[in-house]
Amino acid sequence: MLGTLLATPRLPMRWFRPLPFTRPTLGLALQGGGAHGAFTWGVLDALLEADRFGIGAISGTSAGAMNALALAQGLLRGGAEAARESLASFWHAVGTQLPFEMLMVGPTDNPGLAPGLRALMHWTRLLSPYQLNPLGLNPLREVLAAQIDFDRLKQRDAPRLFIAATHANTGRLRLFDNASLSIEAALASACLPTLQQAVMIDGEPYWDGGYSANPALFPLVRSGPADLLIVSLSPLAYDSVPVSADEIRARALEFSFNAGFLREATLLAEACAEARASRFAIGRLERRLARLRTHLIDAHDDLGTLSAESRLIAHLPFLERLRDLGRARAQRWLAEHGERIGRGATVDLAACFAPPR
Repeated sequence: MLGTLLATPRLPMRWFRPLPFTRPTLGLALQGGGAHGAFTWGVLDALLEADRFGIGAISGTSAGAMNALALAQGLLRGGAEAARESLASFWHAVGTQLPFEMLMVGPTDNPGLAPGLRALMHWTRLLSPYQLNPLGLNPLREVLAAQIDFDRLKQRDAPRLFIAATHANTGRLRLFDNASLSIEAALASACLPTLQQAVMIDGEPYWDGGYSANPALFPLVRSGPADLLIVSLSPLAYDSVPVSADEIRARALEFSFNAGFLREATLLAEACAEARASRFAIGRLERRLARLRTHLIDAHDDLGTLSAESRLIAHLPFLERLRDLGRARAQRWLAEHGERIGRGATVDLAACFAPPR
């Protein structure tokens, strides 16, 4: 009550602009999307190459969580160039883990699953991973063990990390921060329940974080950076209505993975609008909402024509193709919006994600 009575009027937004000699710090929100996460690799590579912004906090889900871990480890090891190397090393390991030359068909820029693998995927609709993969084998575990030093990421000088997973018995979001990071937390964030057994952490089962947050946004607001950059892999809109059974199933899965994110993005836009309209900045969260500047790099034009099954194709040439698309998209974004970072928002979250009024 006393804090409310003593609250001072909120300062005009000009007071929150950085001084000319300071470098804006970004909070990164990285969506999941399986192999399409290599597009985010390219986005991050271009941002790191430009070396115009600091990175204070990262929220990631599934493939976005993998990018977050590799990025944070590289930044700790040696700054922007080491982060670029860390991301490249991680995705190269992913892209060479399985012999996808024998498991895919079609051109490298838009591949599909080979008939044999597609038939195997059909069995995942009839049998659970506890039947098809009773040993719970997951090639990603070996990649993470070799590429990520989880103990190092727990130290105080690491960028703040928020890795999303979904509790399999309640559907609730679980955010793993730096202190609670582990290989199991990373695997949980990317655990597709039709393909992998639930990941057990402290006796509790977890599935892919996309079911509850893809990715979580509000932790980035609370963590400090005034510039929030979302890297979105999901289409902003579709051009046609799905008609085949496979198309309908893929669209429904896409919606289920994005529902939480759409709600949170809409809520965040509304909260920011309310905070800016208020005459008094009562609490710390309200002040942060009032000065938040939102930005978006989306993959809609680059990935919108790819098949849903291409998310399962971790073939290095395909991943490198997606990386190049992400780099080009980020470079265009930097040319168009780079000067606005630290000064003003470059996207209206409500216009992009809120339901029409």
